[in-house]
Amino acid sequence: MSSQTFGKPDIDHANPLARTMLKKLDYDQLTNCMRCGFCLPACPTFRETGVEPESPRGRIALMKAVVDGVMEPDQAFEDQMNHCLGCRACEPVCPADVKYGQLIEQTRDAIEDHAKHGAIVSGTRKLFFRGVFPHQNRMKLLGKSLRLYQKSGLQKIARGTGVMKLFPAHMREMEQILPEAASQGVIERIGERYPAKGQRIATVALFRGCIMDVLFADTNVNTVKLLSEAGFDVVIPKTQGCCGALHAHSGEMDKARELARVNVKAFKDAGVDYIVSNAGGCGALLVEYDHLLHEDESWAADAAWFAKRVVDISTILVDKGRVPAFAEEAAKGAVPEAVAETGAAATITYQDSCHLRNVMKGSIAPRKLMKSVKGAHFCEMRDSDRCCGSAGIYNVTQPEMAGQILEHKMEHANATEAQYLLTSNPGCLLQMKLGIDKHGRGGDMKAMHIVDYLYERIAQPGDEA
Repeated sequence: MSSQTFGKPDIDHANPLARTMLKKLDYDQLTNCMRCGFCLPACPTFRETGVEPESPRGRIALMKAVVDGVMEPDQAFEDQMNHCLGCRACEPVCPADVKYGQLIEQTRDAIEDHAKHGAIVSGTRKLFFRGVFPHQNRMKLLGKSLRLYQKSGLQKIARGTGVMKLFPAHMREMEQILPEAASQGVIERIGERYPAKGQRIATVALFRGCIMDVLFADTNVNTVKLLSEAGFDVVIPKTQGCCGALHAHSGEMDKARELARVNVKAFKDAGVDYIVSNAGGCGALLVEYDHLLHEDESWAADAAWFAKRVVDISTILVDKGRVPAFAEEAAKGAVPEAVAETGAAATITYQDSCHLRNVMKGSIAPRKLMKSVKGAHFCEMRDSDRCCGSAGIYNVTQPEMAGQILEHKMEHANATEAQYLLTSNPGCLLQMKLGIDKHGRGGDMKAMHIVDYLYERIAQPGDEA
C-alpha cells in the first residue's frame, strides 16, 4: 500500500479570500479532523441550534471546502465563522487533537484582510484595537474618563434623561453592570515590586492586562497581595502591554504578534521564574505566544521561554505556594436548609473560564482553593464548563446568541442557591453580573473574581492599599 502525503492543494483560487485562506490556514489541521462528532455536544452554538455548520466539525468542513476550491466564501460563510464563540471546548474532547482555536483565528485573520466594514465599525475597530488597547497611557486616560463619567453625576444624568435609550439594549445592559473604573492601576497603587511574606519561594511577574488594570484594578492589587501571602516576590514590569487576545480573536493577527513581542521582551528582561495571569482569556493567548511567534526566527526562542512560564493565579498558589488559611464570615441571614445542615456560613459556586479550562488546563486548582475556605460550602454548578456567552466581545457583537447561552447558564447557577458565584476571568465576571441582574434570584447572589473572594477572607482591617 502506498503512503499518501497531505499538503495544501495546488489551486489557483479566483476568490481573493479563498487565496488568502489557502495561504494562512494550517492545512494539516484541516485534514486531521476525522468528522467523528465528539465536538458536537461540547459546542455551545451547536447545543443552542442543533445545526451542523454551528459546530466545530461543520465549520472545519466549510473552511476546507473553501481552501479546496469546492465552495466560494460568501457572506454566509463569514457570518458562520464569526458566530463561533472561540471557547475551544471542542479541543479537550477531540481524539485527533485538532487545534481548532488556531484554525478559527487563522480564518478570521484571512477574512479581516478582505473585510469591507462600514465607517462606524471600521472607526471603532481602529480606535480600540490600534489606538487604545495597545497603549497603557491611553488606557489610563480611558479609565480616568470613565471614572469621571461614573462619579461626576454624568452617569445618572445619562440614565435619567433617557440618553442611554439611543443605544442598543445589550449595550445599555452592559453599561449598567460595569464596575467602577480606576484612575490608578496596580503599579501606581503599590509599585513595581512587592515582597513575599515569610521565606521567598520564587519571584513571579504579574501580567496586569489592559482592561484588567482599568476596570479591575482592585483585583490586580489583591492578586499581588495574595501572591505575597503565599511566599512570592512579585514584579510588575512597567513596559508590558495588552496581551493581544482580542486582536487575535478578531482577525488582527499581525497586531497580536506585535503586542506579543513587546510583552516577551518586558518579561524576559525581568528574569522571573513565573508569569502569573489572573484573566483566563489573557492567559490562554500568553501561553501560546510560542505558536503565535513560531515563524519569527528572531523571536521564537524567547517566545517559547515566555510561554512555558505562564501560569494562572490559582494554579501557582496550589502547586507552588504556601496557601493561606481562608475563612468565610458567619452567615448574616438565612441560608438554604441543605447548607445549614452542613454548618456552612455561605454557599459558593464556580463558572469556569473557557480559556482557563480548555487551553491552560486550569480547572482543578480553583476548586481546591474554594473547597479550602473554612465555613463555606462549595456547590458544583451543572455545566460549569460551558461557555457563559461572554467570549471576549462576543456578547457585544453577537448579543442574541450570547443572551440565549447566558439564560441557560443562569438556570444552572440559580439551582445552586449560592450566595457567591465566582469566576477567573473579567469577561466572565461581567457576564455573570449581567446574568444575575437579568435572571437572578432577587439579589441573593453576588458575582466575584475568585482572587477578590479569597483575599477578602484573609485580609485584615486597614490592610488596603
